[in-house]
Amino acid sequence: MKISEAAAKQILLQANEGDARNLGLRIAAKRMEDGGIDYAMGFDEQHEADAVYNRHGVTLLISPTSQDMLDKAVTALTGENDPVKGWKTIIRPEDIVGIKTNVWKYINTTSAVESALKKRVMDAGVGEQNISISDRGVLKDPIFKNATALINARPMRTHHWSGVGSLIKNYIMFIPKPFTIHDDSCADLGKLWNLPLVKDKTRLNVLVMFTPQFHNVGPHGFNPKYVWKYFGMLVGFDPVAIDYMGLNIILSQRKIFFGEDRPLSPHAKHIVYADTRHHIGNADPKKIDLIKIGYKKDILI
Repeated sequence: MKISEAAAKQILLQANEGDARNLGLRIAAKRMEDGGIDYAMGFDEQHEADAVYNRHGVTLLISPTSQDMLDKAVTALTGENDPVKGWKTIIRPEDIVGIKTNVWKYINTTSAVESALKKRVMDAGVGEQNISISDRGVLKDPIFKNATALINARPMRTHHWSGVGSLIKNYIMFIPKPFTIHDDSCADLGKLWNLPLVKDKTRLNVLVMFTPQFHNVGPHGFNPKYVWKYFGMLVGFDPVAIDYMGLNIILSQRKIFFGEDRPLSPHAKHIVYADTRHHIGNADPKKIDLIKIGYKKDILI
């Protein structure tokens, strides 16, 4: 969040004149039904879940929209009206919980999503000492080594070796040498989910699609030209079904951008194989129960 020094001076002046010198400036953005974004701002007290930034002496408060999105998804998934009650059907107080994130520097899971997940795990009764958030260090992390429950959360993007990097691939750090599974376009990523550290432990999958990347060139390739503001999140119990839907969103955006069908190279074959070879989920669209929440414009599914 950027704010110029001149703008900061005006904001501080208004705060002093309006007896709001001890308040922060709250910035809120809401996605409308037509796909547009409605922005609002005003002086307000800081809340516990706020993201807080300081710019030239102005305290900026950002409401936890990631928390709101996650809560709505969990209540829809569990059928509970209250998100905490929903989480209590997913996580038990005695669980040891590893939140598997993704720290790629250009597009990551985001600290907001990580914080939202951790908050609800704690609301479900798990002590903070029994929760860890990690990516590349999972094999050395005592929480992940002893985890009874995993939450899988990562962003969606195209990938040089596997077509797309998404939920199935996010468990690649559970093997000591991740490069050893790159053969045949990472076709057998699904077998990672049968590792002893992972098998039958994943309670929730969150595919973060705030700003997905739909095209890249070369290993670890990033170009903001191929990133778009989707502002979405796919949440569910089946990582294969979620990856299948995320892949189709990526392919739809590629068609819009390039003006023609532009298949991924390589094809993300690991998603179908995760179903047909490794049986960890469902890649048949006829068997996927898709619930759409929020805005409908440009969701591409």
